[in-house]
Amino acid sequence: MPADIAAHYVIRRPLLTEKGTWGMNEQGRYVFEVDPRASKKEIKAAVEKLYKVRVEKVNTQVRKGKHRRYKYGITQEPKVKKAIVRLHEGDQIELF
Repeated sequence: MPADIAAHYVIRRPLLTEKGTWGMNEQGRYVFEVDPRASKKEIKAAVEKLYKVRVEKVNTQVRKGKHRRYKYGITQEPKVKKAIVRLHEGDQIELF
């Protein structure tokens, strides 16, 4: 992705799950759905720009799309990339 891409195109949405909420409260880790083409450096820059926090580390995961069977055949859902972002001690993001 080009370096001049806007931050809201890199970060699609925060993922709020039970495990992710525990990570937010206990470890200062936040989970976001990101663009599959985004690199760790781009994700770090986007989170720092959007939420005005200091990012310590970024881990990423790519989940393959599931196969779905319909009456007209089998389709595959698109792949989804998640980023687990760890913030510096004392920083936090207000999601709600």
